[in-house]
Amino acid sequence: MANEQDLEVDEAHLSALARHVLREEDVDDAAELSVLLVTRGHIRRLNARFAGDDYATDVLSFPMMEDEDNALLLGDVVICPDVASSNAAKVGHDVAAELETLLVHGTLHLLGYDHDEEEEKARMDARQREILTAFHASAS
Repeated sequence: MANEQDLEVDEAHLSALARHVLREEDVDDAAELSVLLVTRGHIRRLNARFAGDDYATDVLSFPMMEDEDNALLLGDVVICPDVASSNAAKVGHDVAAELETLLVHGTLHLLGYDHDEEEEKARMDARQREILTAFHASAS
């Protein structure tokens, strides 16, 4: 977890959630996942460069693969808490819940989930809900 922006974020909570997602998806314990929290300007530049969309988005996922030592590098989930905060206000829930959703969503993308087609979207959304529900149940 690397936090390169100024909004207050519970990094320990998000790290625990990331570990939970990987356990729920039966990912090897040795796998590495990077989570980066960035500013609007940073994510806008990444979005323009890698997706061709010149605007600040909430989350991007950058998959990797095994390195030369056969270590499983899942990739990077890049989240913009400032955009997440704006989105949370629009839908009427708190920023923490929005950040959780974005982290799970981005991680599922790295694990092969997608939402280009309706059936894929339904599968990904359902899995996202299951993981978040299990995480909150285990935290109680």
